[in-house]
Amino acid sequence: MTIPAATYLDHAATAPPRRAVLEAMWPYLTGAFANPASQHEPGEQARQALERARRRVAEHLGARPTEIIFTSGGTEADNAAVKGIALAAGSPRRVMVSAVEHPAVLDSARWLERFDYETEVLPVDSTGLVSPEHLDAALSRSRADGGAALLSIQYASNEVGTVQDIPALAGVAASHGVPFHTDAVQAAGQLPLNVNQLGVQAMSLAGHKLGTPKGIGVLYLRRRTAFEPLIHGGGQQRGRRSGTENVAGAVGMAAALDLAAQEDVSALAALRDEFIRRVEQGAPGPGGAAPQLTGHRSRRLPGHASFLMTGRSGESVLLDLQRRGISCSSGSACDAGSQDPSPTLLAMGLSPEEAQAAVRFTFGAETPQEELLRAAEIVSEV
Repeated sequence: MTIPAATYLDHAATAPPRRAVLEAMWPYLTGAFANPASQHEPGEQARQALERARRRVAEHLGARPTEIIFTSGGTEADNAAVKGIALAAGSPRRVMVSAVEHPAVLDSARWLERFDYETEVLPVDSTGLVSPEHLDAALSRSRADGGAALLSIQYASNEVGTVQDIPALAGVAASHGVPFHTDAVQAAGQLPLNVNQLGVQAMSLAGHKLGTPKGIGVLYLRRRTAFEPLIHGGGQQRGRRSGTENVAGAVGMAAALDLAAQEDVSALAALRDEFIRRVEQGAPGPGGAAPQLTGHRSRRLPGHASFLMTGRSGESVLLDLQRRGISCSSGSACDAGSQDPSPTLLAMGLSPEEAQAAVRFTFGAETPQEELLRAAEIVSEV
């Protein structure tokens, strides 16, 4: 069975740019192009647009505008949070991260080891969840050994879709006096982002997961959180991220969050569940087993379905699906060129061979239902 046009099911890598977002950005890519720091009328127009966007983003996060830092994307926001908060702390020199973090977080923590910091990696269960009880025990041990400068745990997994209980985990961190950062790049647009309800001191977002062009992100940094800037220069954004701001990108980020706030994620979750049901009921693969769902069955992103295609390599499944008009992923598109098994799946207890059989399907509110369900039928046949 084939479908008439390509069905794009790789939103976790990059979502399609949304027309309303591009239209909101267009004036600031053309006529109102000036530098927002310039002391003339065109510069003032750009500055006002930038600050309106900052206020709108802050409203979606339940934050203050002064707590919003625009970045080049989620990777920069993660780097800035992990390195900036840890370096500002000075002591203790320990950073705690989960075993299933995005490389932008894990590699930032490893980079700090050059400066005599220690990275402690927290284990996860077979669904990718960090246990609040285990976290409390780890922080207690850490406190006895000097404490931690930062704890970073992702809100939702880009690979398997598992959603962490961030309020509970942040509450544990707060009880030990440890700043908490969450990478919410995948959660944005699908899960609540109110930073007060989540209880976090820092949070990272990326616009291109929401429907903006690539190149814009956000770091929320709670006021009074000690922070060492990574980028120095003109002192923009209160000195926390120097460089001329991407005004059009900031406007697009605000517009994308506006659109996401209007969408019914419960309908998307219902569609996800039907997609999973149809795939799991498909014919057994070459190894005699049906596709196996990875990640948590209920605590997962509304637009995320991921499987082990037993008896096949994920790459061969991708090629078969591509020939039949479906674009998806075998894992994280951010780990460029890697042929190694997914560290996330290994941390969840899968063997290297099992981890190589992973395939991920991610979609959004604008994905046509009929295309998604036809795709499920095709996936169940490969």
